[in-house]
Amino acid sequence: MSFDPYEFDRSLGQSQETQGQYTVKTFLWVMLGLLITFGVAMLGWVTNITLIALIKFPYIMLVTTIVTLVLAMTMSLRIEKMSVGTATVMFLLFAAVEGCMLSTILYVYQFGSVIFAFLAAALYFGLLAAYGHFSKTDLSGLRPILVSGLIFLIIFYLLSMFIPGFAMFDRIMCLVGIALFLGYTAYDTQKIKAYYQYYSGYPDLLAKASIFSALQLYLDFVNLFLYLLRYMGKKNN
Repeated sequence: MSFDPYEFDRSLGQSQETQGQYTVKTFLWVMLGLLITFGVAMLGWVTNITLIALIKFPYIMLVTTIVTLVLAMTMSLRIEKMSVGTATVMFLLFAAVEGCMLSTILYVYQFGSVIFAFLAAALYFGLLAAYGHFSKTDLSGLRPILVSGLIFLIIFYLLSMFIPGFAMFDRIMCLVGIALFLGYTAYDTQKIKAYYQYYSGYPDLLAKASIFSALQLYLDFVNLFLYLLRYMGKKNN
C-alpha cells in the first residue's frame, strides 16, 4: 500500500463485513500462505526435486529470490490498482515460490530442529499478534525503529558476505532479528484495524488490503522462523 493508515482518521461508512470477520479472514490468508509454503518445501525435500534442481541449475536460488522480490514489490506498489483475483494469485504464487526456497533448509538443518523452530515461531507470533490486536497502545511509533532495524540487518547481511569476521556476530544478529520481527508482528497486526477503518465501504479495496496485510504478516512469520532456526537449530553433519 502507498499510504500509512496511521496518518488517517476517516469515516467512510461501514462494510458489511465486521472488523472481527475481516481480521479472521486476514489471518486465514496468512495460514493458507504458510500451508502452501511448507507444503511445497516438504514436497521438494521428500522427492529431492530441490536437490536435483540445485545440481542441474546452480543459479535457481538466485532466480527464485528475484521472483519473490518482484512479486512482493509489485503487490506493495500496485495492489490498489490490480484486481482482487490478481492480488490473490500473486500472493499464492509468492507463497509457493518461497516454499521452493525454504525447502533447502531441510538439507541444512535437522528435521527436529526445523519443527521445533516452526512451533516456537508459531507460539511467539501468536502472542505478539494477540498483543497487537488487543492492545490499546498506539504502535505506530514503532515504525521508525522497525524500519531502522530492518535496514541494519540488511547492511549486516551484505557486509557478512564480503567480510568473514562479521560471522562471529551472527548469533547476536539472530536475536536482533527475532526481536525485530516480533515487533513487526504486533505492528502489522494492529495495522489490520487501520486498513479496515480506512477502506470500510469499499469491498474490493478492503479485500485487497486484507491480502496485503496477510503478505506482511506472512513475511513476519517466515523471517521470525528463519532467525529462530538459525539461533537454536542443529545442522546436519
